[in-house]
Amino acid sequence: MPMLDKEEFAIASKLYSKAFSIAKGNIQERFKSLLDYYNNITGFVETEPYAIMHHAIELIGPDCTNCGRPFRTPEAKMCVLCGKKRNIT
Repeated sequence: MPMLDKEEFAIASKLYSKAFSIAKGNIQERFKSLLDYYNNITGFVETEPYAIMHHAIELIGPDCTNCGRPFRTPEAKMCVLCGKKRNIT
């Protein structure tokens, strides 16, 4: 899943909030600007607007030094893929 950096996520958040002020239309119509924005910058065709709000790179941790997979959160103490423990200071 393509992730959004801080600036991209800020724009996506504004588009997400704006969609709630639109009274008419189904979810795809109300969130069209958000979906179009995400699809244009990532090249990934996301159809679920709520999922985009979980694609902030700040929500995941750094890459594991053993396997390279990102930790699930910035506070994670163990990699779920390989089990390597991480020292957090």
